[in-house]
Amino acid sequence: MKQVIDTILKVIINILCRVDDSEVSKIPMQGPLILVGNHINFLEVPVMYVHLLPRVITGFAAAKSWKNPLFKFLFNLWDVIPIRRWEADLTALKKGLAALKEGKIFAISPEGTRSGDGKLQVGYPGVILLALKSGAPLLPVSNYGGEDFWRNLRRLKRTDVNIVVGKAFVLQPESTRVSPEVRQQMIDEIMYQLASILPQHYRGVYSDLSKSTQKYIQFV
Repeated sequence: MKQVIDTILKVIINILCRVDDSEVSKIPMQGPLILVGNHINFLEVPVMYVHLLPRVITGFAAAKSWKNPLFKFLFNLWDVIPIRRWEADLTALKKGLAALKEGKIFAISPEGTRSGDGKLQVGYPGVILLALKSGAPLLPVSNYGGEDFWRNLRRLKRTDVNIVVGKAFVLQPESTRVSPEVRQQMIDEIMYQLASILPQHYRGVYSDLSKSTQKYIQFV
């Protein structure tokens, strides 16, 4: 059933959108790997999912999403992990670490919520614990264009979506004890890497790349 649903979804996406996925080939076929992306609206989840096939990919989604029958069906089909946002959900963290240990690709958006207009919002350091505990490399993968989806749909126009892939890196803390201040600098460094592969208009609060540091980043 999964293969049938995936095929149908890809056909629908390609009817509604014109996706430039030429850089997807830069993404390894398997993990452990953490894809760090921006979160515009609902669209990037199905777009990224079908255009990364046949890679095995999972990620977190807000637990409340399972109240929607369609989301519940798709998320269970794709082995998405429910997470209670804005609290320490250790169960979700353990499942995320297990997925990485199994060699899956794990997608996460540090913004935590949709921007709507595509401009980067402040990143939250939840991904830091996942990266440090797993030791998995992080790979920035941005998307843009999907913010025009509903407007284009009303005009019966296809939406141009672009997928851009950055450089992989690992986090290198100076000690085993990572303070809240260090975690914040780490997430800022991650977000600036994401901003660097977005057009200027989409960089939002990370628009000034001169403020970017790489103290805790080691490229691989």
